[in-house]
Amino acid sequence: MDILLPAPTYLPARRANTIQVMKMAQALAETGARVQVLVPDPYRRPPPDWETLARHYGLRLRFPVEWLPVRPRWRSYDYAWQVLRRARRRPPDLLYTRHPQVAAWGSLLEIPTLLEVHDLPRGRLGPLWFRAFLRGRGGRALVTITRALREALPLSGWPRPVLLLPDGVDLERYAALPAPPQARAALGLPERFTAGYTGHLYAGRGTAMLLDLAARLPRVTFLLAGGNPEDVARLKARAAGLPNLVFTGFVPNADLPRYQAACDLLLMPYQPQVAASSGGDIAPFLSPMKVFEYLASGRAILSGDLPVLREVLHPDNAVLLPPADPAAWEAAIRSLLENPARRAALGAQARRDAVQYDWRARARRIVEVAAG
Repeated sequence: MDILLPAPTYLPARRANTIQVMKMAQALAETGARVQVLVPDPYRRPPPDWETLARHYGLRLRFPVEWLPVRPRWRSYDYAWQVLRRARRRPPDLLYTRHPQVAAWGSLLEIPTLLEVHDLPRGRLGPLWFRAFLRGRGGRALVTITRALREALPLSGWPRPVLLLPDGVDLERYAALPAPPQARAALGLPERFTAGYTGHLYAGRGTAMLLDLAARLPRVTFLLAGGNPEDVARLKARAAGLPNLVFTGFVPNADLPRYQAACDLLLMPYQPQVAASSGGDIAPFLSPMKVFEYLASGRAILSGDLPVLREVLHPDNAVLLPPADPAAWEAAIRSLLENPARRAALGAQARRDAVQYDWRARARRIVEVAAG
């Protein structure tokens, strides 16, 4: 099967949507599909080499990537047009995309198209593009990442499959993680009980909670791995006087499991409103890749108790806590610090639950539906 997969923005980028697209490209290639990734290039400069992309995104399998020159002032419309021109010149068996304009035009031009959505169609044109995709004859299937999103989408009369496929994880990268003390030693981190957070530091991710907890629990190291430079600098300024906070800044995806392995606990203090890289509020529908990485790490997880996260997390694989109650989070961390058996039980169940979220299983399901 030949699959054309347009990336949402220039590569490499630190946005989660580019990580998800590259992980899916790899997983689809591992099913035996011939995958071609297309990338918008507003910079007109030599593209990065494969080794740079592989480390940035934690890739083990090479697949072709092609950069298409675009003009920023066209707001992705010229990119969509180039993708469709490429698809008509060499028709793929499947055009698989998160790009709404590409999906709409692909479906209207009767190119076999699968649209993956991670949020409700937004803005003035978002709903129009979505309806155009549904009306076109090329639409083969729709992928949603959470049950909450599938139920909220306006799909009345849509006759094609709607796949519920949460995000995933590279299970083999988490198969033989060192114990926390060994992982900390390898990374040069302090050897003491560590609670970790990995990922971006956008609004709604609970950064204020992390600072509050570091102040309340001075004997615990709080490892914050990730974040754009401006976000890290802002948080460091607010954290002055808290020596038990360790900031790493951006960590390439290839190295991320080592940092998660260094933690005794992994934290997801999501708040009732969660911003994405482009702003907005994704809290009702999010399926963070962090959830599945944390599960595969086999560490005890503490998470803000958002309804959508209960599609994956439950009391046997995580401790679900009120998002805005630092006293409850402090108590939960103290309890787990003193109860290694409980930490081990939560981590073991998390690891068992991670098995169902392998990227390759997700890719196989997409190929099956596209081929059917």
